[in-house]
Amino acid sequence: MSQAVSASGSINGHAPHSKGLAKSPTGIAGLDEITGGGVPQGRTTLVCGSAGCGKTLFAMEFLVRGATQFGEPGVCMTFEETGDDLTKNIRSLGFDLDDLVAARKVMVDFVKVERSEIDEAGEYNLDGLFIRLGLAIDAIGAKRVVLDTLEALFSGFSNQSVLRSELRRLFGWLKEKGVTAVITGERGDGQLTRQGLEEYVSDCVILLDHRVNDQVSTRRLRIVKYRGTSHGTNEYPFLIDEEGISVVPLSSLGMGGLASEERISSGIPRLDEMLGGKGFFRGSSVLISGTAGTGKSSLLASAAVASCERGERVLYFALEESEQQVCRNMASIGLNLKKWVDNGLLKFHATRPGLHGLEMHLATMHKLVRTHQPAMVVVDPISGLIGAGTRGEAAAMLVRLIDFLKASEITAICSNLTSGDDVMEGTDLGLSSIVDTWILLRDIELAGERNRGLYVLKSRGMAHSNQIREFLLTSHGIDLLDVYVGQEGVLTGSMRLAQEAREKAKAAVDREEAERLARARQRKKLAIEAQIAALQLELQHTSEDDQVLAANEVARVQGLADDRKRMSASRQADAKPAARVRKSSGKERKS
Repeated sequence: MSQAVSASGSINGHAPHSKGLAKSPTGIAGLDEITGGGVPQGRTTLVCGSAGCGKTLFAMEFLVRGATQFGEPGVCMTFEETGDDLTKNIRSLGFDLDDLVAARKVMVDFVKVERSEIDEAGEYNLDGLFIRLGLAIDAIGAKRVVLDTLEALFSGFSNQSVLRSELRRLFGWLKEKGVTAVITGERGDGQLTRQGLEEYVSDCVILLDHRVNDQVSTRRLRIVKYRGTSHGTNEYPFLIDEEGISVVPLSSLGMGGLASEERISSGIPRLDEMLGGKGFFRGSSVLISGTAGTGKSSLLASAAVASCERGERVLYFALEESEQQVCRNMASIGLNLKKWVDNGLLKFHATRPGLHGLEMHLATMHKLVRTHQPAMVVVDPISGLIGAGTRGEAAAMLVRLIDFLKASEITAICSNLTSGDDVMEGTDLGLSSIVDTWILLRDIELAGERNRGLYVLKSRGMAHSNQIREFLLTSHGIDLLDVYVGQEGVLTGSMRLAQEAREKAKAAVDREEAERLARARQRKKLAIEAQIAALQLELQHTSEDDQVLAANEVARVQGLADDRKRMSASRQADAKPAARVRKSSGKERKS
């Protein structure tokens, strides 16, 4: 079956490739992304390298995955290993060659070429091989062919001109048959192959390398040549494990991941407040750096527990302590990691950095991320990876890891150990500009004691705090406290406690004085109110007296008028009263 090509040009979910060249996906994780879809379809690819670099496993995985995943039967003609040996060897990759042979999806043909048993007489060529291989291809309708290895095949040739001629004929014959072929070849001295010709007649050349630096081995792959299409030209590390070959996924090199707006808690409420009140962005990268003993691992564990409490999976890479040590130590500050390990949300992978090369670590991390599907990945500490390579290699590896996690929308939270001699606001690996949030922990020495301080050095996309908080590890978790700034600088520890005691005493005195003043004001108020009441009563009495006096006056005037009338009547006076008496407001007046 030919490769499935989508409307967008993608091949079976892999990256799109040039429309001008058909490609056969290899199914090898990561390789099809480098090549833009696989090896050239209907053409020959040369896989070369030194002994032990994985050429045969590469070729067999191409053949097996073609038969099992892409419906393309294949023929393997081997000149060094028998079919039984080959079946046993690739079983370590999880492939059952016997089943594929029984299902006529794969055919294995061992051809023994022993130089001591060859007697050269007259002209000879590879016609017999072509007939044998052609019959095998036709027998199962093979679309793929593997020849392993060229050096073994041509070991019987002593005439170099004949060898080069037959080599050209072999590549031409395979192309005429229309099969997609992978041929393995040994690397020569100072050149890609022994004969120095194979790479020129091949349409695609893949170089495998197995190097050892400082007692640490690393396998690498490079696309040397690929006619008719663009391809990645860098060296890419690859891993051989029980699931086959996996080239470190190049999707990790991209920067096209989504930027989530969701915020997640760090597990420490006051730290969330410092991060704009909501915590980290989901899918962002967080670096916690500091010297030894400043509490980096405790912050990582808090974030991991918070993630588990949200029902999310967490993958914890411990590079300095075992799982049991981490769980025990975190339990002392009230963080129960074992609970989450037991229910499967938290998975530990503890290993010494020097046990494998950097690329092996990276490939292992990729694999565990794919299998565990975490929402958060913890690496503690990333500075330990320097021991597995150079600083530059470790930095490059971590950039790929962070890019991969970002592209997968996985929150990455890492710690970095800095030494006292280093600049605090920097890392050995130069990741300060890569990460989204950087939290710095440091010791503050004051009054003969050392205390921990925490501040947010940067956090992209949010208005974060610029304040320093004292960082306490307690039996019930992590506490962030305010620090005091005095004449001697930032106050922490016992000096902070003394400052708090002084402020508490002063507050008590201020409170008592305020209460005393309030009581005095109340007493004065009551006195004033009593005075007002007395004056009001006096005013009332005065008004009543005025009313009585006014009534008496009216009565007195009326009495006088009545008396005058009676007196006039008694004297029989004929004169009229000279004036009429009017009453107004208790006063008498004439009108």
